[in-house]
Amino acid sequence: MKLRFIERKHYPVVISLCIALVICLAMISINAITSKSTYYFYLPYNVFLAFISPFFAIILANKLKTQPWLKTSNLILTFLLLVFLPNSFYMITDLIHVQDIISIDVLYNIIFTNLAIFIGLVAGFASLYIFHVEVLKRMYYKYAHMIIAVLIIVVSFAIYLGRYLRWNSWDIVLNPSGILFDTSDTLIHPSIHPSFLPIMFAFSFTIGAMYLVIWQFIKYFKNK
Repeated sequence: MKLRFIERKHYPVVISLCIALVICLAMISINAITSKSTYYFYLPYNVFLAFISPFFAIILANKLKTQPWLKTSNLILTFLLLVFLPNSFYMITDLIHVQDIISIDVLYNIIFTNLAIFIGLVAGFASLYIFHVEVLKRMYYKYAHMIIAVLIIVVSFAIYLGRYLRWNSWDIVLNPSGILFDTSDTLIHPSIHPSFLPIMFAFSFTIGAMYLVIWQFIKYFKNK
């Protein structure tokens, strides 16, 4: 039986996301025209990166319907899903780029930046949820939740590496030794990196709290 990449019942969700994306791109374009600046063109690229993880998550979930998780291709998909997952939540930090440059209004910039962040977060939580569901099918409830909790902490650490040390997902392939050095240095000498623990825990609790609310909402409506 041939598996669909996206099931028909999920079409409304996909269409809604596409509408939100079109609105966001339109607002960024209007800002670029009025300000004669492409300053915010990084946002569409970041949204693209945010959707790499759910792309792999959907493929993985479809393959796991008929294949074991330990199959090499599925392990590769899992690796790619997890490597690109931080990009979705990293978009929260894009608020730091909001500047009152010559444009319609700084509030206008905040609005479309928040819309882009929202789209990125939807992609991230979708990936996390799909992965969580697949883990729950194969593990006890508490162990599955523990894995997700650890994953959120790792994602938060990756956000710190991206924002403060300027690493990204591609560097795992392009410069693995550099990432390994900075990761070990940060973990071994946290005092040299004063922002490390506060930022990591802030993101861990924030992402965790948001995901908990989403998880409970889905659980409630499924049981209704």
